[in-house]
Amino acid sequence: MKACVIQPPYGSDSSRNDEFIAFTLQQLEECEEDLDIVVLPEYCELPCVAKTEEETLLYHEKYFGALMAKCRETALRCHAMVFFNALSREADGWRNTTYCLNRKGELAGKYFKTHIPIGEMRKNVAYAYTEEPVEPYVLKMEGLRFAFLTCYDFYFYEGYARLAQAKPDVIIGCSHQRSDTHDAIEILCRFLAYHTNAYVLRSSVSFDENATVCGASMIVSPTGDVLCNLKGKFGRGVAEFDPNKKYWKAAGFGNPPAPHYEYIDAGRNPWLYRNSGPSVVPTDKTMAYPRLCAHRGLHAIAPENSLPAFGAAVAMDAREIEFDLWTSSDGVLVSCHDSTLERVSNGTGKIYEKTFEELRVLDFGKDYENGLGGLEIPTFEEILRKFAGRVIMNIHVKIWDKIFEDPKIEEILRLVRKYDAVDYVYFMSSNAEILSRVKQTAPEFHLCLGKGKRESGKEMVEDAIRIGADKVQLFKPYFTKEDIELAHANGIRCNVFWSNDAVEAKEFLEMGIDTVLTDDYHTVSRATGIK
Repeated sequence: MKACVIQPPYGSDSSRNDEFIAFTLQQLEECEEDLDIVVLPEYCELPCVAKTEEETLLYHEKYFGALMAKCRETALRCHAMVFFNALSREADGWRNTTYCLNRKGELAGKYFKTHIPIGEMRKNVAYAYTEEPVEPYVLKMEGLRFAFLTCYDFYFYEGYARLAQAKPDVIIGCSHQRSDTHDAIEILCRFLAYHTNAYVLRSSVSFDENATVCGASMIVSPTGDVLCNLKGKFGRGVAEFDPNKKYWKAAGFGNPPAPHYEYIDAGRNPWLYRNSGPSVVPTDKTMAYPRLCAHRGLHAIAPENSLPAFGAAVAMDAREIEFDLWTSSDGVLVSCHDSTLERVSNGTGKIYEKTFEELRVLDFGKDYENGLGGLEIPTFEEILRKFAGRVIMNIHVKIWDKIFEDPKIEEILRLVRKYDAVDYVYFMSSNAEILSRVKQTAPEFHLCLGKGKRESGKEMVEDAIRIGADKVQLFKPYFTKEDIELAHANGIRCNVFWSNDAVEAKEFLEMGIDTVLTDDYHTVSRATGIK
């Protein structure tokens, strides 16, 4: 099989658009007639940087028709499969699309870019579809399995293992990657080919033939060998290969040969990896507002602040849960709303006066008749182990409110880091001084200031501004719409504690509240349409 990757010039001066698009069309015109595959870069119809959405659509309309016609003509003349990338108008808006033409010039498939960077989102490229779990897109043509990555997709190496499971023969990469060096791009492509046991055909653009960044259109074999690499050169790179020739390695000393990904799959230790996969939700920073927060979990059906209550909330698609932290007398962090045991268990006394062993034998499911009797108090680590990355956690650190002798700051931060949950949690406390300490020592953590003895929402917001908190947890009815506006003007999100009434919750949302804490997540969610 003979493949060609085309690398046209690219720049920031839109006055050269006609010149650069002509170069691309001429390269297609000059493609040899014995080619089997032709690959062009990302956004072929935008040969220079488009600074606005209006400019993007202007040049799309101007050049797309000629580009599509020339790609079809090339497919027919060369009897080749042609892959090029451009915008496509779909039902949900414009999408970054790789068009796949068969040897007859017919549209055989479309790949929609999976990872959309912020810059494209700002240009109103549709991306909501990327938030739904999907299988890797594989196009079958002529007995071969074609998979796809577009530009930003190349960076998400967590997805390489999933792509390998689709058993691709060829991976088509229409790309830009304008800030990476040729060496860095080659590392990515070689690792991708080696890990997936597929041939990688990557086409990009070049700023300058002497540049050492961007460019690097290349063809790489499953062994990781680079069959051609244009680096900064304008034009075409061609290589021949047998797509059925794979790389089989010894799967450990003395074992029979296998693809690299099968060798890796045999020895996975998931607890050592970053939180990833279809059960992981967007981070607290990227998850959409407004939200509901399942206060103490979904405790209509399971004991509050228990693993079943949190699991039920996650299963009901709650975006956020809230729970409370205390410490046992021997220093184990546990979750319980009250400082005392009488209401929530069959024990008596203060939680922080009991050892963990004494707490662990108590029944925290005593009031439930649905088989949850004998439920143990959960530790903070158990909650993180089960739910880190799967829901946003509003963690009310009660020992910070009470100013314990040992606030366990380092232990709390250590556990969150251990379970790779920094981006999925925020700490709530009314103690501004401790929150300020956390902010100074660990600025990557998100903090939320609670009411405490503050008399008004305005006082809360002003204190939150002073310590650099990310959120405030307003307490009804001690706040106004003006307090919310003051917070927002300073980049601070607003929770409200609490509402179990759908009408009231809607009123809070209309005031501008970002997150409503509720004990009745299911009812309020159904009534408001908010998760």
